[in-house]
Amino acid sequence: MTANASTHRWRFFRAGGLDQARFDSADDYRNLEHLDQKLWVALACPVKGLEFDEKTLAMIDGDKDSRVRVPEVVAAVQWAEDHLKDLGVLKNCSDSLPLDQINDQTPSGKALLASAKQILKNLGKADAKTITLADVADTAKIFAQTKFNGDGIIPVESAETPALQQVINEIISTQGGETDRSGKPGISQGKVDAFFAQLTAFDAWAKQAEATAATVSPLGDGTAAAAAAVKAVRAKVDDYFGRCRLAAFDPRAIVAVNRKEEEYLIIASKDLNISAQEVAGFPLSKIEAHRPLPLKDGINPAWADAIGALLDAAVAPLLGKDKTTLTEADWAALKAKVAPFDAWIAAKPAVTIEPLGLARIRAILATTAQADIGKLIAQDKALEAEASAIINVERLIRYHRDLHRLLCNFVNFSDFYDPAFPATFQVGTLYLDGRACELCVRVDDGGKHAALAGMAKAYLAYCDCTRPSGEKMTIAAAFTDGDSDNLLVGRNGVFYDRKGRDWDATITKIIDNPISIRQAFWAPYKKLVRAIEEQVAKRAAAAEAASDAKIAAAATATANVDKAKPAEPKKVDVGTVAAISVAIAGIGSFITALLGYITGLFAMPFWVLCLVLASLLLIISGPSMLIAWLKLRQRNLGPILDANGWAVNGRVKVPVSLGRSLTSVAKLPPGTLPSMDDKFAEPPVFWPKLLLFAIVVGFIYSLLNNFGLIHRWTNGTLGSTPTTQSISLDALLKGSPTNQTAEPAKAP
Repeated sequence: MTANASTHRWRFFRAGGLDQARFDSADDYRNLEHLDQKLWVALACPVKGLEFDEKTLAMIDGDKDSRVRVPEVVAAVQWAEDHLKDLGVLKNCSDSLPLDQINDQTPSGKALLASAKQILKNLGKADAKTITLADVADTAKIFAQTKFNGDGIIPVESAETPALQQVINEIISTQGGETDRSGKPGISQGKVDAFFAQLTAFDAWAKQAEATAATVSPLGDGTAAAAAAVKAVRAKVDDYFGRCRLAAFDPRAIVAVNRKEEEYLIIASKDLNISAQEVAGFPLSKIEAHRPLPLKDGINPAWADAIGALLDAAVAPLLGKDKTTLTEADWAALKAKVAPFDAWIAAKPAVTIEPLGLARIRAILATTAQADIGKLIAQDKALEAEASAIINVERLIRYHRDLHRLLCNFVNFSDFYDPAFPATFQVGTLYLDGRACELCVRVDDGGKHAALAGMAKAYLAYCDCTRPSGEKMTIAAAFTDGDSDNLLVGRNGVFYDRKGRDWDATITKIIDNPISIRQAFWAPYKKLVRAIEEQVAKRAAAAEAASDAKIAAAATATANVDKAKPAEPKKVDVGTVAAISVAIAGIGSFITALLGYITGLFAMPFWVLCLVLASLLLIISGPSMLIAWLKLRQRNLGPILDANGWAVNGRVKVPVSLGRSLTSVAKLPPGTLPSMDDKFAEPPVFWPKLLLFAIVVGFIYSLLNNFGLIHRWTNGTLGSTPTTQSISLDALLKGSPTNQTAEPAKAP
């Protein structure tokens, strides 16, 4: 979307280095579609996870993809324009809509106004001049007393006869119910069609068996049991006759097809149960050429029950009661007799109505229930326009309340830059380490979020938040003031969401970036102190371990003093003595040189020495401060939101001044006098302040004295003359630590 020939004159405000459109009048809202999309701060945002009414965002989300985009925001504003007389009322952000603001000059607006009045009348507020979101928020209450509400779903109560109500209940139980606008379970035309289609298919399938009963059900109701018995042993019996044919083909195969003796020995060494499942994989019976399958004796014990069921349910009824063995031809005939039943069962339609029973299915098909329910659904759909108008009343009230706030968090980010209105993505406040962090965003996947959010150049702490009720949430909190000395993984704090509920918060991950230039100045020295502490701790641990080893060795030697041999006298190594001498000489040279440098430094005027030390501090801290300054200038909200599914269009900077408002450091209230009565306080140490004061005084005195001002002001009673104490610029550039001596000035 690009700007067209609209003559509307937009006004902009600048915040965070970004020019953002203002919304001050109805014309601003009306011409939103003409605002160049490149000037929108955001191009898309998620429907969930924001401090914004999800139902309103769902109404704006036209394609229902859980994201709100630019065309959908424009469409929402245009819809509001079609149904409001003055778009300027959007700035009121009120959930109370005056009826006289509804545009009744359009057909949809006229229907909406009529619906609003009808709702108020149903609620006993016929004389009300305004309608609120509370009046329409509970649509179930509005439609509770109506049989039809235009959604195409009818509950059980819509039917007038008990017989039809029973059918509707059966449809719900077998096909699943749908929620009516009244909040009750009901059915739609799709559910009805599916139900009766299943009834018809199941009835036709049953009639197929009835038409060919002699073939499909040779045993009547017992056919199912016979087919199940055959199916249970089919593979095993086929295996038996296959092995017998192999034995008939070559007698040498008999040993192999009957299993080896060693396999029986392994099983026989164990405790066997009555069913002997250990031999379930063995043949059904002893394999011999052309041997019929015995049905009573000589059966594999693991299959004895199944063969017994086959004899009782299938062989005896179909082949004769005197059958005690089964030839391969008998087995083929038995399978052929149950094959039609198996084929009929395989053709059974996949339905959910079978629990109703065939008698009930045919009873329902014999009625006019399908047509009667269709008429009820048609009656309900006839009121669709009226019911939709009622829903649109809620839409208009929500837009009246929420559209301006959405624009201030989508087209511009005025809420983010205005402390009076927290932005929609700010989910609460984190209290931790003596600070309150206002810039907290909800995070679904901390690892995925951190991969992109690190580009924001902000110090982020990811916290797992929990409540006693078991609710869990992860947030990313930006620390934009103070320091990071005590921000560590595992530290605990308290998070308050926008509803005022408190959550236990624990830091689980940190993205380290500079918080302030002040912190960056001290960072190198703090790192040095930490490194020294770590090295001292390591050396102390090593020394302690060595000391323990020496003590242990001494104890061992004392215990074995009578067995130890006398130590041999040590020989003096001339090379070692020479090396020690060289080392001592080197150390002496180093100390001499160091003393020379120190003497040279102290030979400088005191003010020059102060400048040298200040320069040294600047050299050490300068790079850290420069990097911090650059990163603070690049601190950007965009990656933090993009990682949450937003599409931020511009660089939404977080300047230092805004950072101080987003993270407040603990301070005593104005006018509070701190108590000095702390019996556990450490003794006051004044020497650092006195030393600093002395350095400042000495620097000023030395500087003034260098240019002879002290000598001039005291008429020669204090200070030295410029000719003997001053230092030239050339000497400073050459690095000479000595004073320059000039000839005494001649008296005039």
